[in-house]
Amino acid sequence: MKIGLYFGSFNPIHHGHLIIANYTLQHTDLDQIWLVISPQNPFKPSKGLLNEYHRLHLAQLALEGETRLKATDIEFRLPKPSYTIDTMAYLEEKYPSHQFSILMGSDSFQNLDKWKNAPVIMSRYPVYVYERPGFPIRTDLPVAATSLQAPLLQISATDIREMIAAGKSIRYLVPDIVKEEIDRNHYYRPLKDPSQ
Repeated sequence: MKIGLYFGSFNPIHHGHLIIANYTLQHTDLDQIWLVISPQNPFKPSKGLLNEYHRLHLAQLALEGETRLKATDIEFRLPKPSYTIDTMAYLEEKYPSHQFSILMGSDSFQNLDKWKNAPVIMSRYPVYVYERPGFPIRTDLPVAATSLQAPLLQISATDIREMIAAGKSIRYLVPDIVKEEIDRNHYYRPLKDPSQ
């Protein structure tokens, strides 16, 4: 089976992520896309990061009923921070019959040559790249890259977290079931000062 791995913090998952994942399934020969929830990205600060199990649960809610999209906790069992090359090696050992590729935005692709063991990643794994505004897709990297013209929504998880903290509605930015779970558990809300 051909599996595309879509790595991310998904903090929280939103419609932009889902559109990219679904578009990639519809316009490539991949059989499935796995959303790999990263406990800690070495390139991003962990401040403001919701617990990984909560992020996984939100992603699983968003993908309920999907047969070709799934959220995975594979990196939860690996050393932190999460390095893609370690995850790929682990997955190849665990699922020897699958062929793995990587799905990423052009912003991440611009830094691919700075990743841990970048030459190994670029020589072994196909990469699907969706273009983000302001980040043209590099053409000078020695990697089998396929560019995707996925429809992009100007939604960012950072904006969503800031809206929640400010008490604004995130309806239509995330699936309703995700919004309900965030509301129910008061995720991303500022902690109340007990002295007030």
